[in-house]
Amino acid sequence: MIIAVDGPLASGKGTIARALAARFGLPHLDTGTLYRGVAVAMLEAGIPPEDAAAAEAAARGLDAAAIDEAKIRTAGAGSAASVVSAHPGVRAALLELQRNFAHQPGGAVLDGRDIGTVIAPDADVKLFVTASEEARAWRRHAELTSRGEQWRYDDILGQLRQRDARDAARADAPMICAEDAIALDTTEMTIDEAIRSAIKIAETRSACASG
Repeated sequence: MIIAVDGPLASGKGTIARALAARFGLPHLDTGTLYRGVAVAMLEAGIPPEDAAAAEAAARGLDAAAIDEAKIRTAGAGSAASVVSAHPGVRAALLELQRNFAHQPGGAVLDGRDIGTVIAPDADVKLFVTASEEARAWRRHAELTSRGEQWRYDDILGQLRQRDARDAARADAPMICAEDAIALDTTEMTIDEAIRSAIKIAETRSACASG
């Protein structure tokens, strides 16, 4: 079974995807780590993320196993990742890796922004997880603060809006809800409520597919 979980930053898609992977005993890939890994490589080399050719080269040379989780979770890495992910060459370089992961024997759970539309349009279960801008900004603010980063809420909100606009407007694999995806708004949900809702959707969809 392939489960695709898409949605914008801080919507809860990563937490939901991990819970679904645990529930169904499937491997999980947060595809955003790949783009963040490329972004960090660019930043550490002193190359602006807007350099499409350099970004593609970094993507083709990316060692997914060597990605440093601490480095890729900063706000700066997130912003740069949104820029590099808009380069068609970067997306092409990482496409096969993601598709191979999705279509491994037994299936997998992947979360990102184009899983249900580009990476695994044949996924058995598709979720598009979202929440209000304000709720997502507060969640992101809390996440960064817990890691010791100091950010003003208004700055986080502005950055989040820029990322949403960039992800939705890019020409190659924009962030959109697949026509056959189930939308899950987590604005007013606790983490446990969101997970329970997602599992119920996945169980219902998988039962329909097997029946």
